[in-house]
Amino acid sequence: MSEMRRERRKEAAVTAQVNWGRRALYAVLIVASFGLAYYLGHRSQHKYDGFAQCLKDRGVKMYGAWWCPHCQDQKSKFGASFKLVDYTECGVQGDTSARTQVCKDADIKHYPTWQFPPTGERVERVFELEELSDRTSCPLP
Repeated sequence: MSEMRRERRKEAAVTAQVNWGRRALYAVLIVASFGLAYYLGHRSQHKYDGFAQCLKDRGVKMYGAWWCPHCQDQKSKFGASFKLVDYTECGVQGDTSARTQVCKDADIKHYPTWQFPPTGERVERVFELEELSDRTSCPLP
């Protein structure tokens, strides 16, 4: 019986050995795949940065409110690049009926409102990025 016990212990010791090289390879592959996914995701979110900057440089402004679903739709078309758009928040946080003084002075009543230079023409609606590009001659990527 002791001979069988020794053989079982040897077999258990062989099967219990950890292949650290394989585990390290798997860990590197997992980390690399997460890094690649992060890079690709954030790179594509900023693809409209040049377009948004061009709108700002040409004096195009957007007025909106935090509670407005159409404004959220318009912002989502730009993705992360919306931070570069010349945007004025008209809503007062916590009160959907109040407007900021800037928007009262500018006589903004509907959201989103886009203001286009040089005439100051205002259009109250959601624009496709292609339409904004056509109106302003700002190139899309």
